[in-house]
Amino acid sequence: MDLYTELKKIQAPDPLWRQRCETHWDNIVKPLDSLGLLEETISQIGAITRREDVRLERKMIIAMCADNGIVEEGVTQTDNSVTAIVTENMAKGIANVNVMGRFSDTTVLPVDIGVAVDLRHPGVRNRKIAYGTKNFTKEPAMTRAQTEQAIAVGMELAAEAKADGYDLIGLGEMGIGNTTTSSALTAVFLNRSPKEVTGHGAGLSSAGLQKKIQTIQKGIALHRPDPQNPLDVLSCLGGLDIAGLVGVILGCAIHHLPVVLDGFITYAAALTAVRLAPSARSYLVASHISKEPASRLLIDELQLRPIIHGEMSLGEGTGAAALFPLLEMALAIYRQNNTFADAKIEAYQHFAEA
Repeated sequence: MDLYTELKKIQAPDPLWRQRCETHWDNIVKPLDSLGLLEETISQIGAITRREDVRLERKMIIAMCADNGIVEEGVTQTDNSVTAIVTENMAKGIANVNVMGRFSDTTVLPVDIGVAVDLRHPGVRNRKIAYGTKNFTKEPAMTRAQTEQAIAVGMELAAEAKADGYDLIGLGEMGIGNTTTSSALTAVFLNRSPKEVTGHGAGLSSAGLQKKIQTIQKGIALHRPDPQNPLDVLSCLGGLDIAGLVGVILGCAIHHLPVVLDGFITYAAALTAVRLAPSARSYLVASHISKEPASRLLIDELQLRPIIHGEMSLGEGTGAAALFPLLEMALAIYRQNNTFADAKIEAYQHFAEA
């Protein structure tokens, strides 16, 4: 697969379909725009999928799971054995994202794209590229070939989801150390200091946070990745999980599937994807605003508006899982409620000054 040839297939969603969805909303018996971002998101999904009769029956969260060599620098509270445990828990249906996903009948697909050990559970999709990445304070996290291979895996999974009839894709991840890799990517792409974009992750102490910041500084100084070359930045400082998520986003854009972001790690993946293919931004839905310090910076850079403000930072795809039932409720109104004509009520009118 030639990545850049594939990226040329991405087209912006059709604004005529968005307009049809917005007109449909305006005809429903309620004040105009009164469901706010929920209305906008349903209309966005209509534009992406090119249908006024929006459907959300089949939903999947694709969780990319991988270990990060940077963990050996002491930037996390736990060791990387947790990655394998939670990945298999996803396959067993007992992880946090599974519990939340059941409220909207959501399939959770854990993908081993780089876990440091072999996983045996049949529910884990084995697309392992390496047994974790390298320590980016000593060498690039991934080779260019590994990075492109991980992106290709994500794109293939998006194509498979489209072929299987899924209507909506959420992003999830599991990988101890991936707030460090995400912060490193953010610092380079946004030209910010590591101190500005690095948080406590999964419960680091103040001393641990300083170690994490220093580690990111060291990695950036060693590699000096070119922010205008997203694959260079991703290869030097990223992770297989993030690269896989980049591929899912790009694949969804190619196949006209809306993709719901989760938290900080998926925002970093989204920015990488948009730097590779700016048109992919129109396919993104921000579920929530994470409490990681760089989250707002990334959301603003992506020009997205998250619907949930709950200070969540759980990961796994739980933000996407939390949004799905809200979208289903909004869609029920969109599809089932009376129109002004049905109710013989004069419709509300838009005014330019509003």
